Amino acid sequence: MRNVHERVLAAEIGRMAPLLDGLGGPDDRLWPSPEYEPLRLRGPVAPGVRGTNGPVRLHVSAYEPGRRVELTTEPGEAIEGRFVWEVEPVGPGRTRIRQISEGRLSGALRWLWPLVRPQHDHCIESMFDRAEVFLGLSSTPTPEPPLARAMARAVDAERARAVAVPETPLLATALPRVDFSDAHAVLARPGMPTDPQVWADALFHDPPSWVVGAMGLREALVGTVGIARSGESTFGTLARTDDEVLLGSDEGHLDFRASVLREPDRVVVSTVVQVHNARGRAYFAPVRLVHPMIVRAMLTRAAHRLSRRARENTEVGS
Repeated sequence: MRNVHERVLAAEIGRMAPLLDGLGGPDDRLWPSPEYEPLRLRGPVAPGVRGTNGPVRLHVSAYEPGRRVELTTEPGEAIEGRFVWEVEPVGPGRTRIRQISEGRLSGALRWLWPLVRPQHDHCIESMFDRAEVFLGLSSTPTPEPPLARAMARAVDAERARAVAVPETPLLATALPRVDFSDAHAVLARPGMPTDPQVWADALFHDPPSWVVGAMGLREALVGTVGIARSGESTFGTLARTDDEVLLGSDEGHLDFRASVLREPDRVVVSTVVQVHNARGRAYFAPVRLVHPMIVRAMLTRAAHRLSRRARENTEVGS
């Protein structure tokens, strides 16, 4: 496999140095995150520094400050090869940026490459788009091919998973007694919102359609047994800190709290419930079976939507 992309930019080569030298770092201005799995190096760019791109392990194999960065995959990866970013002057005030990916594919990747390549191509072209934005140049974002978008959803998308309930000040005093608790988390890529309220809004204001349908069924049933419909109660923000929002509602049958916690590299949604009576126990018995699936679906969707919104905001800024 050999894949080459290049673009000529109307800028002096010296202005490109921060882009290459910051590759894989906390302030990476070139890699298109959160849309794609971030490139993470365990230190400033220098020969021998190791890192990851999603599940792929790699290291810096060559480096010329401001001019060239070469990453090589570790032995045993599905692709054994190198990835190179380099810049060169091509005239007064003009610089060519080039990206080279080459190597030997093994395992399932040999057969999947035709499906993966559109996503790879779009990732690299999006890097060039970000370079233009960084340089203050006019940029038309590279359209995302439908196959690349489908692969991102199927392979590259972050999915929420069950985790231990974190100990936070807001959760510690959320309810007098906790009869049920669980937590789910999703990885938050660089560039995604850090405000927990933004995540809370994305979670509860735009759930998956099947969750909306399930809530509609709940609405149709609960009124018949004397439990308030959602239109008869509120589910709003009760308290917040810089990194956590606590939401909830109090009902005759049970009290419910949801914590949305923004940690440096993930978002955790925790649920705690206090059941008041037999009616609450009867109601919550079936709800607790589907609750984890619903929360994971809502959190996964929120991560996808906020990732997409982050890219759209970058495009508007261009």
